[in-house]
Amino acid sequence: MKTLTFRAAARTATRATLLCGVLALSACGWLKKSPPPAPVPVADALPNPQVLLLGEVHDNAQGHRLRFEELQRRVAAGWRPAIAMEQFDRETQPLLTRAARDCADPECIIRVMEQPRWDWSLYRPVLDLVISYQLPLIAANLSRADASRTVRDGVKWSMTPAMVATYLAAPVPADILAAQRKEIQDGHCGMLPDMMIGGMVDAQVARDIWMAKVIRDQAPRGVVLFAGNGHVRKDIGVPRWLKLADPELNLRSVGYLEPGSNYPGAFDLTQTMPAQPRPDPCAKFKK
Repeated sequence: MKTLTFRAAARTATRATLLCGVLALSACGWLKKSPPPAPVPVADALPNPQVLLLGEVHDNAQGHRLRFEELQRRVAAGWRPAIAMEQFDRETQPLLTRAARDCADPECIIRVMEQPRWDWSLYRPVLDLVISYQLPLIAANLSRADASRTVRDGVKWSMTPAMVATYLAAPVPADILAAQRKEIQDGHCGMLPDMMIGGMVDAQVARDIWMAKVIRDQAPRGVVLFAGNGHVRKDIGVPRWLKLADPELNLRSVGYLEPGSNYPGAFDLTQTMPAQPRPDPCAKFKK
């Protein structure tokens, strides 16, 4: 009787084991049929280029978050580029280098650099990443003082002879001048006097050339540029000047755009995000 009971128990255990196996296989089959994960942001499809240009709408918080997450993924995977930022003026590079080396947190860099015209809450994650991974931090912009002097004295004013020979041996292409003129006029709601626009175009071109120059200075190290969408446009911005100086340079440009933006062919890839609520920028011109 005890033997029969033992055998019955064994058969029961075997059936239970088989049933568990069938259930496990069924579970695996169910898992295979589960929906795929949500797509990653569009720029993640790009391998690391020599130069990655990431645009921005300056006040769009979601765009800043998407862009930071893109950089964070790449750095976490092992990439160690220099980080060039429009938010710092080129002549502050020695101070910026010391701050990035000695500061223990982003607030210290922000305090040392004293650049109050930017909303630094949007850039703190990038600075924190720079500190955590000890990435070179590069000041990429033309200062307001130098931009004002360029408006008055011409696009070549801030440049060395070597820069002029590299980027301005020929006149600035007419398509760049026309597109920059339109962008500046549109950005000021069509209210700028014509006599002011030419100088402002010169300043914008000078900014783009300086950004191209400081990016090339980092070679052979990879570089990521953080700048406004206008600066990272392939047709009229920094990529155009980079390709002029080095046609073989491996670069990719990503525009971070709000709905209604229409720049066909201006970027290698675009990432869209909801528009940031803001007052009517043209209201001040309507008074």
